[in-house]
Amino acid sequence: MKRIGFLSFGHWTDHPSSAARSAADVLTQSIELAEAAEELGADGAYFRVHHFARQLASPFPLLAAVGARTRRIEIGTAVIDMRYENPAYMVEDAGAADLIAGGRLQLGISRGSPEQVIDGFRHFGHDPAPGESDADMARRHTARFLELLAGEGFAEPNPRPMFPNPPGMLRLEPHSPGLRERIWWGAGSRATAEWAASQGMNLMSSTLLTEDTGVPFHVLQAEQIQRFRDAWAAAGHDGEPRVSVSRSIFPITDDRDRAYFGAEAGSTDQVGMLEGGRARFGKTYAGEVDQVVADLAADEAVAAADTLLLTVPNQLGVEYNAHVMENVVTHVAPALGWR
Repeated sequence: MKRIGFLSFGHWTDHPSSAARSAADVLTQSIELAEAAEELGADGAYFRVHHFARQLASPFPLLAAVGARTRRIEIGTAVIDMRYENPAYMVEDAGAADLIAGGRLQLGISRGSPEQVIDGFRHFGHDPAPGESDADMARRHTARFLELLAGEGFAEPNPRPMFPNPPGMLRLEPHSPGLRERIWWGAGSRATAEWAASQGMNLMSSTLLTEDTGVPFHVLQAEQIQRFRDAWAAAGHDGEPRVSVSRSIFPITDDRDRAYFGAEAGSTDQVGMLEGGRARFGKTYAGEVDQVVADLAADEAVAAADTLLLTVPNQLGVEYNAHVMENVVTHVAPALGWR
């Protein structure tokens, strides 16, 4: 069985054609879409994090709210930009949200993507150390975050505390056991996937790779996944790592689908420049159900992953995006043996 969830960027636009015209709209609709996904039999609700943009930003209040309103589905991020994060405070927020959700949090983190503003992380009080890049700083924040998630005491207690302390050094609270094993790294290349494996994190791979070898996107991504698994085994970690990939999938089953995505039928990979280097972008899967099934059956990376995240056009509203998910869960997944 392949887990199927949705991934929302949480855009809002104050325009009559948008169903999400404000931040309040996006937040409440995100909760409603997670509830709808659970009712439809989907497996996850994931949210993108972007700062200084009219999109979802601070994830933990939303994750906690979704956790309180659902009972079964996984709840996660794809991804949190670790350049902006205070690792200690993030451990407390993540622990609280995970406990509210009953241990269902799946946190995707990464170095981040191109920003809306110049060096936005500096506005959050974070500066790379001398000789350190912003990517290095993100990994340093990540290392501290993972260390603190383990729940070992490290802070010396006050001999005259306000409240009685347990014996020994103190850890951050609330602590959520098992959350450390549910951290994912959003890798944009084969090398970063191997690094994620060495750190004992699961792998998130999206519809973009920050490299191009001339092969189709799904083939390059399948190689990335295999390198990740090989590096995991070489590192000697216990257990099997998880892998997710993101795809834009729109089976055409009615006139709305045809109006919105009919022109995307026959979509192909794209190659472009991103932050000074060549990048390869995956195609959109749109078409009649049989065609979408056939195209996905040939996708090597989707076959290799245990989790598929459907990128949803959240500005089209909860009802329409629930319809898209229902089409995938009801028609596409069984035809591919995922259900």
